[in-house]
Amino acid sequence: MVKRKSDVLGDNSSVQPPSRIRKMAAQPATTTIELTPKEAQLKDLLLDTASFIDESSKLGEPVVLRWAGGWVRDKLLGVQSHDIDTAINVMTGEAFALKLCELCEQPDTIKKHTITESDIGNLHKIARNPEKSKHLETTTIKLFGYDVDFVNLRKETYTEDSRNPQMEFGTAEEDALRRDATVNALFYNLNTSKVEDFTTGLTDMKSKLIRTPLEPFQTFMDDPLRVLRLVRFASRLGFAIDSAAEEVMGDQRVLDALRVKISRERVGVEIEKMLKGNHPRKSLEYIDRLGLYHTTFTDPSKPNIPTPDISNWRLAYNCLDSLRQNKTPGSIYDVLVRTDEAAYYAWVLVAVCPWENVEDPPHTGKGKPSPPFGTLAAREGIKANNKLCDLVTAAHTNRAEIMSLVTAVSENAPLTAERDRFGMAIRRWDSRGGHWRLQVLYALLAEAMTALAAGTEGSVASGEFLRKWQMFLDHLQELDVMEAPSLKRLIDGTQLAKELGVKPGKWMAQALDICIAWQLRHPDATGPEGAVEEVRRKRAELGIPGK
Repeated sequence: MVKRKSDVLGDNSSVQPPSRIRKMAAQPATTTIELTPKEAQLKDLLLDTASFIDESSKLGEPVVLRWAGGWVRDKLLGVQSHDIDTAINVMTGEAFALKLCELCEQPDTIKKHTITESDIGNLHKIARNPEKSKHLETTTIKLFGYDVDFVNLRKETYTEDSRNPQMEFGTAEEDALRRDATVNALFYNLNTSKVEDFTTGLTDMKSKLIRTPLEPFQTFMDDPLRVLRLVRFASRLGFAIDSAAEEVMGDQRVLDALRVKISRERVGVEIEKMLKGNHPRKSLEYIDRLGLYHTTFTDPSKPNIPTPDISNWRLAYNCLDSLRQNKTPGSIYDVLVRTDEAAYYAWVLVAVCPWENVEDPPHTGKGKPSPPFGTLAAREGIKANNKLCDLVTAAHTNRAEIMSLVTAVSENAPLTAERDRFGMAIRRWDSRGGHWRLQVLYALLAEAMTALAAGTEGSVASGEFLRKWQMFLDHLQELDVMEAPSLKRLIDGTQLAKELGVKPGKWMAQALDICIAWQLRHPDATGPEGAVEEVRRKRAELGIPGK
């Protein structure tokens, strides 16, 4: 029943006790938690595994199991979680998990715990990577629908000449003290069925406070990613960050450590979780206020990269949040942000907005020009995927044309009646980076940083500013060009070449654009004859050879 991956796990899964087992130094504050039936089923299986190990191994003291961190916090908040970290007192997580698998192969265990084929998944070991502050080796297995991580209780010891800690077996108290926040340092002891608090986690939960278990500066220097993690938890939970922590989060020594010590992939994971959460604006506000922007949204490999002006950045992310909160049918946010993916992309776009006012990198004339700085910030700063980076580039590149059409509509210029002008522009924007609607949103947010500046963020000024953009979108709806990128052609390249009596050539792309523009001017047409005739009239201009 249990599927093992010995090639992943290796053969060094000893269940021998560590050389030094520490006793708890303090009696923790406690409370209780009510488990769901599935959680209780998992708990019973793990406790039976502990008893199985106690009976078959000579460890010197009984196995004690604790669920740790986020699961405990979320249960106390009334939030269900499917990720459970299990901390073990006298053996490694890998050794415990292998004993669990061994027990689950026994018929009596299968019957007692009503285990089905799908209840037990594969074992996976995630290796340590101390060079990138990934200090913990964990073993993960799927149990009863939960992703359960197993790891031993541990203590981190840092030395002045090393940025990587020495990992040792530790007590529950030592394990709690090494964590990023007190609310994440709570344990649920499976053996006693009680929550254990060795820090101030329960008090801080009641006070809605994010606080480090130990002195903040050293906590952040030991693992600088904790700065972003605290921002994420504060914004996600709606908690405040302890003032002592806030004072040092923007310390240049901490920021330098974050820049050089932590992989940008891990930075990107934290930012993605923030921006996909329920309070992305709050996350960006923390990054702004605590001085984290220039370390987060940048290319850390380029020491001489310019520094964008973020003094008015708040106007952009506040504007986006206001649009989101006031979404109604046909409103700006409703029209431009239509999926969860688009919502996340929108927050990334507003995050790189300050780079819009920085001149593009100079082009030497050799090879491809460097991407805009905003794209570099997304690609190298948070390791955004290619699709998102292409969108950032297109939003920057197409912004001037978007602004010109918005202005034309607001001024009721004669060209606003030209359906083909707007339809072809939208097709162009979409072909270069996709998500043309988000490119329009980016142009709006970039303009907000200047249009709403100098104390004019009030409702009247904001209303005037947004009215112009709403008018533009309403005009696109009236022209019926919102779906221009997916407009079905009346004639394709092969058919056009046949009608013209020539072979396809370099001229074809322009000729097909002429056909699409003709279609946009004649929305009721059912045949391509008029489009072909227009191409014939521009034959010489397009360089189409004679028959």
